[in-house]
Amino acid sequence: MISDFKQKTSLAVTLLNEANYIVALTGAGISTPSGIPDFRSKKTGLWEKNDPMVVASLSSFLNQPTVFFNWLKPLVKDIYFANANAAHKSLASLEKDNKLKAIVTQNIDHLHQKAGAKNVIEVHGSIAKLECLHCGSIVNFDEKIVSNFIDNFEIPQCEHCQQYLKPSITLFEELLPVDAWDSAVYHFQKADLVIVIGSSLEVYPANQLPAISISNGAKIIINTLSTTPMDQEADLLLPYNVIEVWPMILEKLNIS
Repeated sequence: MISDFKQKTSLAVTLLNEANYIVALTGAGISTPSGIPDFRSKKTGLWEKNDPMVVASLSSFLNQPTVFFNWLKPLVKDIYFANANAAHKSLASLEKDNKLKAIVTQNIDHLHQKAGAKNVIEVHGSIAKLECLHCGSIVNFDEKIVSNFIDNFEIPQCEHCQQYLKPSITLFEELLPVDAWDSAVYHFQKADLVIVIGSSLEVYPANQLPAISISNGAKIIINTLSTTPMDQEADLLLPYNVIEVWPMILEKLNIS
């Protein structure tokens, strides 16, 4: 096992240079340096503080909207004021350089897009949109709506039918968005190198995506601070802070 930070980042550069079709899978750990809490960490994760089936399920939204939106409010505030960090920007630069073909993210925070990335596949949806489950209308969760929600607890309502609008995120009891999932599978089937950043690889079915690539002979880099179920299959483990390791890798790749 290579233990030295410089050696590991050099090996990452080699793997990136050798690959023709790179796909990234990102999880909460890429956004925690931006101030967005993750969901599953012991003591600090959102699910340690709240039962997800009580606060973040479709049933909660439909039957207890005040409970649901009370849970959502601090998360929206964290996301709305968050900025993309060096890891988000590094992936956007890799994409711009045509090395990275797609970013598949389990995050709902839209920070990859804030960093400038274009081909972002949000398999758990996005907080950037609101949808009406009654008439199907979709609107942006824009500055005015966010401000009214955070400052005055005005729950967003559909202009057409006056029903509460649901954030376009995948709640418990909901299926993943089909188009996003199909697109993710497509890219992982083509990948010859997978980069996992900040994902515990515990959440089904997104945690199955790297296995698709591995079964086709792809190599895998895992950058997390904790262990994952796929560590034994990784070609390189990067147990370092995401905002430290990726700028170093890009510097060695001569990508700004």
